[in-house]
Amino acid sequence: MNRLGDALSPYLQQHADNPVDWWPWGEDALTEAKRRDVPLFVSVGYAACHWCHVMAHESFEDDEVAARLNDAVVSVKVDREERPDVDAVYMQATLALTGQGGWPMTVFATPDGTPFFAGTYFPREHFLRLVDAVAEAWRDRRDELLAQGAAIVQACAAAGPELADVSRSCPIDGPCPPVSPVGTDVLDKAAQAVRAAYDRENGGFGGAPKFPSQPALAFLLDHYERTGDGTSLSIVRHTADRMARGGMYDQLGGGFARYSVDASWTVPHFEKMLYDNALLLQTYTDLSELTRRPFFARVAEETARFMVDALGTPEGGFASALDADTGGVEGATYAWTPGQLRDALGDADGDFAAHVFAVSDAGTFEAGTSVLQLPVDPEDLDRFHDVKARLRRARDRRPQPARDDKVVAAWNGLAVTALTEYAAESRSDWADAAADAAARLLAERHVVDGRLRRVSRDGVVGDAAGILEDYGAVALAFLARYEVTEDDVWLERAGALLDVVLSDFGDGNGGFFDTGAGAEELVTRPADPTDGPTPSGWALAARALSEYADHADSEEHDDAAWRALAAVAPVIESHSRFAAGLAGAAELMVVDESD
Repeated sequence: MNRLGDALSPYLQQHADNPVDWWPWGEDALTEAKRRDVPLFVSVGYAACHWCHVMAHESFEDDEVAARLNDAVVSVKVDREERPDVDAVYMQATLALTGQGGWPMTVFATPDGTPFFAGTYFPREHFLRLVDAVAEAWRDRRDELLAQGAAIVQACAAAGPELADVSRSCPIDGPCPPVSPVGTDVLDKAAQAVRAAYDRENGGFGGAPKFPSQPALAFLLDHYERTGDGTSLSIVRHTADRMARGGMYDQLGGGFARYSVDASWTVPHFEKMLYDNALLLQTYTDLSELTRRPFFARVAEETARFMVDALGTPEGGFASALDADTGGVEGATYAWTPGQLRDALGDADGDFAAHVFAVSDAGTFEAGTSVLQLPVDPEDLDRFHDVKARLRRARDRRPQPARDDKVVAAWNGLAVTALTEYAAESRSDWADAAADAAARLLAERHVVDGRLRRVSRDGVVGDAAGILEDYGAVALAFLARYEVTEDDVWLERAGALLDVVLSDFGDGNGGFFDTGAGAEELVTRPADPTDGPTPSGWALAARALSEYADHADSEEHDDAAWRALAAVAPVIESHSRFAAGLAGAAELMVVDESD
């Protein structure tokens, strides 16, 4: 029996008609595995994930695969966006076993959740052989699997970056010293390390696939504002220009895709995530303010409008994502041929559009199609805006990607902050109204008995507890609303969330766990200070504590921020590119020690 029909998550509901006897993650699934004395099969993904859809079509909709799974294991579906704690535990195991991770994530575990095998996408025939091998090993070599699982958990529990001991410099009963928690020499070296990965030709960091790495961009802007170092600003400016002129950016509808499959930002992986667009809206707003370039202001406005128009929900929040696929075909909504442009616009304007948007007969994507780019703004801007609007209307008549309309607390917090700052810079009442509505949804629906819930959908809040990134991002959102409204209720709401951070998430040494003290106990308790596509929960919490301390004149919260950042100074120094969120937060707490 498939048990996903009543799930809050759209991703789980996508699998509700599978012949696999899926269970949602929870104690009931673990109890069933113990009762049957079989392993767990834990499949982790998210609604906008292209390869998750591929594996679903190949394997989970297949009767033979389903029969093997139903006989050999208890199958559990996890939406990584709803349960990032579960995802983090099993991603750590996947990385430990294979050296790489991704989604869909494929994990086999003992009935108590201890992983003994992990991977990502498997083609149907390979997956069938894997299920049979796991069943055989569980029957005939179970002791080996149990030993391997125990070793994986032990290794994951012992893993983690080196942290500084701050117990002497700033004991828990305080006070902290009047110096920077992370020295300016460390922050300057961190900026140099981030800049060393800069792609001088295309912008961004590293090669293909290339992600926006917004926490790194934000840190470089913070570094520029403290030091006046023009190199940091020029790297962000060049990267932002190249991203927004490439296929990574939706040239018709605004908004950014999750990443580019190439180093030149030409062809995206087409899903569009709320968190990327919220963070990049902040970057383009900051660049618009710093450089006064109309191009950055235009991209900021189009991204803000995309968030409000395409991701806004009737309850006032923001949906999580737009899918990569349309009708099972990746990018079908967004790609064009020269002939399709002429069909939509007429010959003259179609040829004009092909030239402006770099659409060729050879194509840049699949089957001779191209993803629209904008290498330079055309001279005839009136014609350009007319053609762009008509082409957008033609695209709107195409089949559209599905939308994952669950509201994630952390990502909505990022959106509230970004839209609030954009509205203040651009004096946009519509953006401020959208930010206010989302903030009120978080305050009135997601805060239940003083604790944050991770997700809601259609106004109904889920059971999953908020994690550290939810508390940090939502507290920052409430502080952003306080700054523009001067309404003390937002400051009080931020303070209440940060009190929970200090009481429930602290590790006793100045740092944080990603899950609260009362959260479901998993095989390990995740605590990761490094960034993903968003700043880490640790970085968000430290920044929120510091900002709240400034507004409320709270030495307690200032000391907590100081300890949290001083503890990770070695991480900022040794893993600068992936600790940029922490480095950016530390920039805000730099103390002028010249006196």
